[in-house]
Parts: sequence; structure tokens; C-alpha cells
Amino acid sequence: MKNDFLVAIAQISAERHLAKEVVLETIEQALVVAYKRNFGAAHSIEVKIDPNTGRARVYVEKEIVEDVKDERSQVSLNEARRLDATAEVGEVIRLEMTPKNWGRISAQTAKQVILQRIREAERETMYADWSDRLGEVVMGRVRNIDSGGNVILSLGRAEAVMPRSEQIATEQYTPGQRLRTYIYEVEKTNRGPRIRVSRTHRQLLRRLLESEVPEIYNGVVEIKGIAREPGSRSKVAVVATQEGVDPVGSCVGMRGVRIQNIVNELNGEKTDIVAWAPEEPQFIANSLSPARVEHVWLDPETKTATVVVPDNQLSLAIGKEGQNARLAAKLTNWRIDIKSMTEAAGEAERRAKEAEERAAREAELATKRAAAAALLAEAELILAKEEEQVVILEEPAPAAEAEIEKAGAVEAAVAEAAPEEAQPAAAEVPLEEVQPEAAEALREVPGEVIEQVPEAPVEPQVAEERLTWEFEDEDEYEEEEDDEKRERKKGKKRRRDRDLIYDEETGMVVSRKRRKSSRRAPDWEEYIDQ
Repeated sequence: MKNDFLVAIAQISAERHLAKEVVLETIEQALVVAYKRNFGAAHSIEVKIDPNTGRARVYVEKEIVEDVKDERSQVSLNEARRLDATAEVGEVIRLEMTPKNWGRISAQTAKQVILQRIREAERETMYADWSDRLGEVVMGRVRNIDSGGNVILSLGRAEAVMPRSEQIATEQYTPGQRLRTYIYEVEKTNRGPRIRVSRTHRQLLRRLLESEVPEIYNGVVEIKGIAREPGSRSKVAVVATQEGVDPVGSCVGMRGVRIQNIVNELNGEKTDIVAWAPEEPQFIANSLSPARVEHVWLDPETKTATVVVPDNQLSLAIGKEGQNARLAAKLTNWRIDIKSMTEAAGEAERRAKEAEERAAREAELATKRAAAAALLAEAELILAKEEEQVVILEEPAPAAEAEIEKAGAVEAAVAEAAPEEAQPAAAEVPLEEVQPEAAEALREVPGEVIEQVPEAPVEPQVAEERLTWEFEDEDEYEEEEDDEKRERKKGKKRRRDRDLIYDEETGMVVSRKRRKSSRRAPDWEEYIDQ
């Protein structure tokens, strides 16, 4: 028959949900503390409890010495050799030092230590158990609601807290009410595990489906996505992993029994089961169920899907306050733009018209650019010809001046030779009597000039006056030539300082002042590039 000590250990283990070995280890540690407080500390103290008889034995390690100075930590060589004949000085021997009477203080100390250690072991065990249940759905009873609006749930030996942010806004909670909640956090504290639960988590709907639909629990039907607005409506995308299985029908059940149980558990939250598809347009069309979709266009750059529905399905596709479209967007991760057939047709016409206008503008602009390029090419050709003519006019200028000088020298020679000979005809003047330079000039003078010489008066005084006038006329002619040169140079410089540009407003080529030289291309080249 077992003694009372072992019976008490078994009762504590059952009440605290602790293993018997854990309780015995806790008592042994408490007895070590009690022994040290009552009989003093030694090098090493160990307490062993026999699990069959419940008897406790205390073992102390002491040092072997010749002369004992501290009985709590030393033992003589003779006493040590009674237990071990091979003992020597300086060694450590283990002796049994079980007291006959622990005393009232030691018993009270042991009791306090045992209770404290048992509570710690109980908290560790509870934390280990509930941390393993993280992500599960548990049934709890509402114990009370604190001042902050948090609901305290009783989960048996533990308590859970449902924060206000994790509560469904349309639900009213009362003490004693039974609720199914989802464990989303388990925190270790000095007072035990702190468990937080939720009624709005998406995984709560997944766990409820797993508990109601065996195909989902066994893996025949897989849940691809969940979009939920707690207390109002939810959408679940499912797909079958085996051929011949209807995923939507499996979740709905016969006459909707399975899905109705989930709706009742969530206090009337509507749940839509849609078929998942690998093609994005088909999946988006399915996600807008129960509305019927005609066309779906995708824009991968903006992640936008344009959905066209019949005119009588537009309000159904959008849903109350846009709820259906919003849940579909969350489920598919696409921005959904819903349009009716009439609106889509009008927009298509508008886009076609805009495309035509854009093409016409581009064609007109291309024509203008081609015309501008042709006009600019023609203007450049004209400028090039003018520059060539200016160069041609500037080059023979020195030769003309030389001819004028030669003609003046001839006339001067004729005027000087006429008084001396006093002969009417200048053609009879011998070339030997004329100066060499004048003779050469006479040979180069054209026939018309030589024939007009006899007709001039032979008066010397008149000849001198005519010669003087001719020289003055020659100076004026030279000044006029210089002025013409300067004007031509200025005109050429002005032409070089200006550019010809095609003006789109007037449709003509205009001349504009050239800008200072820079690394940028001319304006007309930039215009053609545009």
C-alpha cells in the first residue's frame, strides 16, 4: 500500500497536468534549499527520493583531511576509510547526511519552494501546449468584457484575450456566450502564456472550411485565396487537385448545407465560393460572380483589368457600395475597372476617333516637315549661288582697276604729245617719240579710243584741264568702288549673320538673326529633327 507522500504527488500531478517526474524533481530541489538553510551549505548537496517508497535521502560531498576544522565540509581520514578503504587525504567523498528531524522552519521553506516551482512548471507546460496550437480554431466561453472593450475568453485552464480590433463590428458579445476564435499569437509572460484570439482573421474562414469540408481537409480541394470583409461578405477561390472533382460543389454541399453552417458560425456573413483558373482573365471573370462577364482586357504595366458586363449586370458586378468589385480585386490582386456594354462601345468609338485624328495630325505634320525641308534646301541652294556670285564679282575688281589706270596713262600721254606735234591725227604719232610706258599703253588701248583722239581739241591748255578732270573723275570712281566693296562685304556679312527658317504659321521661309555660335545645332535642323 502506498504511503501518503506518493498519493499526494500523484494528486498534484493530475490536478496540475504535470508529469510525476517533474513533481519529484521539484520536491528534491526544494529539499536541497531547506537543508542548506537549516544545516548550512556544503560543497555539493544532493537529495534523492525513492519513487517506490517515497523516502528522501540527502548526500553531501566532503573533503578528506587529517585535522577536521569545518565539520560541514570536511571529514577525517579514519572516518572516510570506514566507508572506503582506499580513501586518501585530499580526496572528496560522498556521505549520506539525512537529518532525522527537518524541523518546522525547514518544512515551511520546502513547502514554499515546492509551490513556487510547481507553479513555474505549470506555466512552462501551458506555454508549450498553447504555442503548439498556434493557428488553430478553439471554442471558448465569454467570461467578461473589460473597460477597454476587450473580450476575455475562458479556454479551460487558460484565458484568451480578443482585442477590440479583432472583433466583428456587427456582433454583440455577452458573458457566457460560446465563440469559435482563431489563435494568432501566444506570448510568454511571468503570469503564464498570454493568448490572443481573433474573429476577423482570414485564416478563421479557412479553418472553418477545413472542419466542414472533408475534401479540403484531405487535400482533394485546395484553397487558393481568401478575400474577406468581416461580418459582411467573403470570397474564396478553390481548385481541385484531382480530376472529376467539382471544387465549388464540394464546398457548397448538398443544398448548401456545408456553406450554410459556416455562414451561421460567422453570424450571417455571406461567403462566395469561386473557381480558381490559371488564366488571369478567366479568374477575374469568375471572381466577379454572380455577375456575368462578357470581355476582360488586361494592362500588365498598370496591373489594371477592364471588365465589360451587360447593362443589366453592371450593378450586380459592382455590388453594394462597390463591395463585390472590391473583394474581387483583393482576391485577384488586380485593379478592376467595370464598364457596361454601352459605355464600352462609346469609349471604343471615342478611342477610334482619337486615333484617326492623331493619325491625321501626324500626317499633316509630316507633310509640313517635308515642305519645310524642301524650302530650306531651296533657300540654301539660292544662298550658295549668291555667295558664288559675290566671290566672282570680288575677284575681277583688281583687273578692272588696272585697266582704268592704263587708260588714264594713255590719255595723259596723248595729251602731252599733241601740242608738240600739232598734228590733227594721233594715229600718226611715231611710237619712238613717245615714252616707253606710253607706247605700251597705246598698243593696249582699243581701236575706238585711238580713233577718237584726232577729234579732241589740240589746245594744250584744254588738254591740261581735261587731264585734270579725268584724274578727279578717276578718284571719285575709286571711292565709289571702295564704297561698293564695303557695301557688298556688309551685305554678305548680314546674310551670313541671318538664317532662313520655315514659319508654320505663315507657311513661308523667313530670315531671322543668327544666334551666337554654340555647340547646339541650328534651329532649322532641330525643327527638322522634331
